[in-house]
Amino acid sequence: MIIQTIVFYVLAAATIGAGMAVIASRNPVHSVLFLILAFFSAAGLFVLMGAEFVAMILVIVYVGAVAVLFLFVVMMLDIDFAALRAGFMQYMPIGAVIGAILLAELILVFASGAVNIKKPGSVAMPLPDPAQTANTEALGNILYTHYGYLFQIAGLILLVAMVGAIVLTHRARTGVRRQVIADQVARRPKDVVRLTDVKPGEGASWKSD
Repeated sequence: MIIQTIVFYVLAAATIGAGMAVIASRNPVHSVLFLILAFFSAAGLFVLMGAEFVAMILVIVYVGAVAVLFLFVVMMLDIDFAALRAGFMQYMPIGAVIGAILLAELILVFASGAVNIKKPGSVAMPLPDPAQTANTEALGNILYTHYGYLFQIAGLILLVAMVGAIVLTHRARTGVRRQVIADQVARRPKDVVRLTDVKPGEGASWKSD
């Protein structure tokens, strides 16, 4: 138990420190790297809680796909970071006000008792034995039975967001030759092939060394 407690505090401190570094870092590449560190530390916390499936999903999906994609996009884009930082102090007061309002709302929610963080004495549904039920199986039973419709709605929302991102980033560029399949299929041989009768002595000469 002592080792688990030490590991918990180390991972928790690493997660909090990496999260603060994501916001405080001036270099976006460093921010993405700190974000990856925060994801790894959070995955370690999930492992300590016994949620190995959630930890693997966090590493595979967020670290292996999302965070790495952010890193490549930031490194490939030509962004004027000096211009982005120029208006930081201008929006600092309104950002501080919004952050204070959000913090006050969270404090009021927890203080009112709407969120009970204690373990309930009795539950409406009997819980299966953790020793006989795998983590992935239990998560799948809950996700695809009680929250099946919500899971499908979330998939549709992500699909709409993906299509919207493609439509917003698609721009028509002038002077770019594009493939027109209908013109290629309708092309006739006599329009693109020219037969020339070359008489002896009129062709290109070729000499070998």
